[in-house]
Amino acid sequence: MAVKLRLTRMGAKKRPSYRIVASDSRVKRDGKYLELVGTYDPIAKETKINEEIALKWLELGAQPSDTVKNLFSKAGIMKKYSDKKQGK
Repeated sequence: MAVKLRLTRMGAKKRPSYRIVASDSRVKRDGKYLELVGTYDPIAKETKINEEIALKWLELGAQPSDTVKNLFSKAGIMKKYSDKKQGK
């Protein structure tokens, strides 16, 4: 089972908000997910990410989508992950 960290669309029409989730790569975009990692609101430019859960999934080999990778980079999670991976 290949796990991906990706966005799931929520919110009303023309007012999107997203959940950052860990899900099986074979499941559709808004389908069942394994665990909620955080939320992203592009209109309010607000991101809330649970770092512990995000790092856990990255260590387990989950592949983040391009957008999620950018959000993690802005939050500093990708730097922490790379430092931890290199043993710093």
